[in-house]
Amino acid sequence: MIYGFGSCGSVKEAEVLLANMVVRGVTPDIRTYNVMMTLFASMGDAEGVLKYYHQIGRIGLCADAVSYRIVLQVLCERKLVREAEDVIEGIIKSGTSIHEQSMPVVMKMYIDQGLLDKANAFFERHCRGEEVSSKNFAAIMDAFADRCLWEEAEHIFHCDRGIGGKREIVEYNVMVKAYGLARKYDRVISLLENMKGCGISPDECTYNSLIQMFSAGGFPHRAKKLLHTMKDTGFKPVCDTYSAVMRAYSRNSLASEAIDLYSEMKASGVEPNVVVYGLLINMFAETGQVEKALHYGNLMEESGITPNHIVLTSVIKAYSKINCWKEAHGLYTRMRNMDGGPDIIASNTMLNLYAKLGMVIEAKAIFDNLRRNNQEDDVSYIIMMFLYKNMGLLNESIKIAHELDNSGLLSDCAAYNAVMACYVAKGNLRDCADLVQKMVEDNIFPDASTFQMIFSSVNKINISSEEVLQLESAYSDGRSSAKHAILAFLFSMAGMHAAALNVCEQLPKPELTIDPCAYNVAFKVYASCGEVDKAFSLFMRMHALGLKPDTVTCIDLSTCYGISGMSEGMRRISGLLAYRNSEFSKSLHKALVSYRETGSNDLTSQLVNK
Repeated sequence: MIYGFGSCGSVKEAEVLLANMVVRGVTPDIRTYNVMMTLFASMGDAEGVLKYYHQIGRIGLCADAVSYRIVLQVLCERKLVREAEDVIEGIIKSGTSIHEQSMPVVMKMYIDQGLLDKANAFFERHCRGEEVSSKNFAAIMDAFADRCLWEEAEHIFHCDRGIGGKREIVEYNVMVKAYGLARKYDRVISLLENMKGCGISPDECTYNSLIQMFSAGGFPHRAKKLLHTMKDTGFKPVCDTYSAVMRAYSRNSLASEAIDLYSEMKASGVEPNVVVYGLLINMFAETGQVEKALHYGNLMEESGITPNHIVLTSVIKAYSKINCWKEAHGLYTRMRNMDGGPDIIASNTMLNLYAKLGMVIEAKAIFDNLRRNNQEDDVSYIIMMFLYKNMGLLNESIKIAHELDNSGLLSDCAAYNAVMACYVAKGNLRDCADLVQKMVEDNIFPDASTFQMIFSSVNKINISSEEVLQLESAYSDGRSSAKHAILAFLFSMAGMHAAALNVCEQLPKPELTIDPCAYNVAFKVYASCGEVDKAFSLFMRMHALGLKPDTVTCIDLSTCYGISGMSEGMRRISGLLAYRNSEFSKSLHKALVSYRETGSNDLTSQLVNK
């Protein structure tokens, strides 16, 4: 009666019946409590299970193997490690052993929580011996395989089973899966040889696993060969097996092989499903072969299969390749009437099509709808940014760029570069610098496109072309300190002095071979921040290394010393450079005298003119 009420969802009534037993003088036994624990376990209620598990001891009963199995199952599934270990300790104290069906459950809990030391210790203590079945060994190995821990799975596979212990096909199948997920294809070959040597023949699961593995690994021809071997052995591949090989052909742009396999599949009496048709349609859509994509779309609908979001998106993609926006719009409208409406891929495909055709109003309608439903991603923003930018609507492009910058959606260098392109077009140096700083903080280091835009950005401001040319040359030559120097230069020019100083502090690192160009940037940064002592210390190091100062070096140092004491600074520079009798020294001295007499703030331009 208790089980009947509880299994129908009436747990309260089941508890009332248990209470009535006591009132009527009927003493519950261990089976009664096991039934109550089973009911709460079926609901995933660990607290309810523990409640009745603890009551067993309080009323003088002893838990049996079923009790332990029930409580361990629910605790391990809920990842309640401490509570599960308390139960295990209780089992050991009772003088009994862990039931073999509980072993994979406990092992999976430890593995999923990353507690591999505990998992190994539990295995060594409780899972050895011939009483553990091959099926449960396979379950333990599978827990490791799911986490790509193939070496741990392999250790279980090769462990001593005791007298009479025998590996069955299920363990070999799990090892195929483990090696496949870890891309250890060479080990699969030796595994199959070992299997053959033990007189174990591959079953249907073995072939399916091997075909899935080689297909996912990018070996469609090997997968196809195994497919034929499977058929020759007497097994009939299912639709999912064919689709795995077809997906591999699709990824490798092997259209004719995919079509041949489709025909073979049909001839074998296996009807293609929506996944197979979707693969074919998408394959032709990617290459702009609209007629073929539509052909397989028609075959799918003729066979009674309703296209899903993925298929319709592929057809929209095909139409977008040839700029057929009306046909694409019709399919997109059709998706709106489906459950969930268009997904983000379909929406971005339509956005991109409208952007290519300069259809601003239509693109904006989709973009606004995505934002209303919080569905937009970085691709949506980037498409809109470039649409506005290409249409000459720079203010709108910058607005979208700022929104993306603040959205938290920037996750890779390409997205950052797209935003930066808008800032560069508008000449927003500070926005560019802020964005680069954010990239660095997010551990996304600028790539070649980023640095090219930095050069474009700084070239738009009033600055000595020689300094920029030095940086460009250092970057082109691949000097180790060039990228750091460029970042420091950008931050300094944008007025971000703290960020510039921070980069300059990294220049003396052993892995960076600092050159005159990087020294010049550091002098410029120290001058802008008034760090005269750091500038002079760095110059002393430069002198000690035998690096000769150039025009830019002297200008930046003179600027630095001119800020805090021109005459003393000039004396130090002249003494170290030994340029007292050179024409450059004379010109430099005249410029400094002019600076002292006029009080001009534009010292650099005076020096260049002189």
